[in-house]
Amino acid sequence: MRLTPSRIALAIAVGALSITCLAAQPTSGTLSAPLRAHLQNERFDVVTSIRGLPLDVRNELQKLWGSATLDIAEPGTAFQQSGAAANPQLPSRRLIAAGCAQDNHCLVHYERGGSAATWHVMVFHWTPDTTRFEWGGTLSGGLSNIEAVRKSILSGAVKDHTGPW
Repeated sequence: MRLTPSRIALAIAVGALSITCLAAQPTSGTLSAPLRAHLQNERFDVVTSIRGLPLDVRNELQKLWGSATLDIAEPGTAFQQSGAAANPQLPSRRLIAAGCAQDNHCLVHYERGGSAATWHVMVFHWTPDTTRFEWGGTLSGGLSNIEAVRKSILSGAVKDHTGPW
């Protein structure tokens, strides 16, 4: 096969598009060393309600979930726990624990209902100008408080994210 200028341009365009698509995906998996060190020394103030999170963090959650509404129930309230939802009006997720630090990092831990329940952890960095998802993963079960979530992140108990958020 002969490399023509149009084939080279096509290969470059396909490569650039692939890199752009990958860069737009939220990161999960291994926690970076700088973020790990930062979280290790950070104190998170408890957030007891989804409405207690900064507005831009809630907006980022909604974007990651691809939902028209903030599809999450408050801690301890009803949500679509099983795959055969008794009430489709209920949210498909429920907040378990959340916390935000003075340096503008927030941790969010929630359960997603369905045929197999999953437990997720997300780390956001927010400022008045911009908010971004920094890292996330899954746990084998729910944790009761934000300090337990932070310790699980640091210990490596949070695994790579697979499936929907």
